[in-house]
Amino acid sequence: MSRLLWPLGLAAAMHSPVPAWAQTPAPLSTSTSTSTSTSTTTPADAAPAAPATSPLTLEQALSQALARSPALAAASRQVEAARAAAQQAGAWRNPELSVTVEDARSEARTTTVMVGVPLELGGKRQARLTAAARAVGLAEAELRRARAELRAGVAQAFFAALVAQERLTLADGAVGIAARAAEAAGRRVAAGKVSPVEATRARVDLAQARLERAEAQGELRMAHHALAALLGDVAPAFGRVQGEARAWPERPGFEALSAQIDEAPALMAAQAEVDRRVALVAVERSKASPDVMLSLGSKRDASTGRSQAVLGLALPLPLFDRNQGSVVEASRLADQARDEQQLARLKLLAELQEASTRLTGAQAALQALQDTVLPAAQEAHDAASRGFEAGKFGFLEVLDAQRTLLQARARYLNTLAAAHQAAATLDRITGR
Repeated sequence: MSRLLWPLGLAAAMHSPVPAWAQTPAPLSTSTSTSTSTSTTTPADAAPAAPATSPLTLEQALSQALARSPALAAASRQVEAARAAAQQAGAWRNPELSVTVEDARSEARTTTVMVGVPLELGGKRQARLTAAARAVGLAEAELRRARAELRAGVAQAFFAALVAQERLTLADGAVGIAARAAEAAGRRVAAGKVSPVEATRARVDLAQARLERAEAQGELRMAHHALAALLGDVAPAFGRVQGEARAWPERPGFEALSAQIDEAPALMAAQAEVDRRVALVAVERSKASPDVMLSLGSKRDASTGRSQAVLGLALPLPLFDRNQGSVVEASRLADQARDEQQLARLKLLAELQEASTRLTGAQAALQALQDTVLPAAQEAHDAASRGFEAGKFGFLEVLDAQRTLLQARARYLNTLAAAHQAAATLDRITGR
């Protein structure tokens, strides 16, 4: 930004009583318009107009994202699938019908009809139901985590777009200043008051200002596309976002947030996975008990014309396969889930600490910028402008004051963006 300010002093001789380049720059605008213009800015310097669509608010963005997000839809499908699996887990095993015919001769034929009813022992059905219920809980926890991540991502993208709009507004103002300075330098060269080198330098600075504005426009387009992707759109369906750009986010401190870390969506999902793994251990242990097949039927002897009741009982003998390997495997996987939960907790605490520290630092910096730096820079700029008008200061002093003010405003925007990013991270972790 400092490269844009060298030619500002050249405009002094062409404006009376107060030079245009020495006038107080417009304060940081709370408007979300993507472009501004001045009466002296040429059409080539004007920023492209935003599409004639309604501005997008944060509430509208969140509502649209929750309704149209493919990631959220996929997580919802997983919940539906888990519930269907739980329904299937509660189904009873089907009985078996068997018919046996002995001797093909009708006069000597013996026909046996049997109905076999499987009886599950060892609590297999209840273990399956419990495991299926834990799977549903896991899917629902993943859905909550996906929703929290989506909300945080949309908020971060929204405020990134909002700050990008403010950066473009600041870049537009810098282009206007550089354009006026280049025009003034051209007139002074034509009048023979300064060297042509000054006019050339002014034109170079104007070209650099336009380049930086083009970069700001590119950043704004990227921010809009990133937000549109979270809303489920291929291209932005909005022209701009609407919000309070100068208000920084407020969140509780690290101690208060860390006390609620176990309620974080990611940790709740990790705990649900532990519960599911433990339930699967019970499922594998129940398989060690063999199932019984109870049979009931009738046997008809054609040679004697008599029917006899037939009862049967089939019981596998667990001599070799007692499912011991699967039990150990499920137990180790449950232990792994517990270890991963502890690892996730440590990572979230570290991430929470980092984001909270960044937010606290950004808030302190924003407070200092708003209370001290920006007012002091504005006051210094005003004093330099008045002194130049009275002949007490040269244009270099005014130029330096102008540079300081614009740099302070640019730093304010950068710090504001960092604060919103940190707040979005905290919201993602805590599931706000």
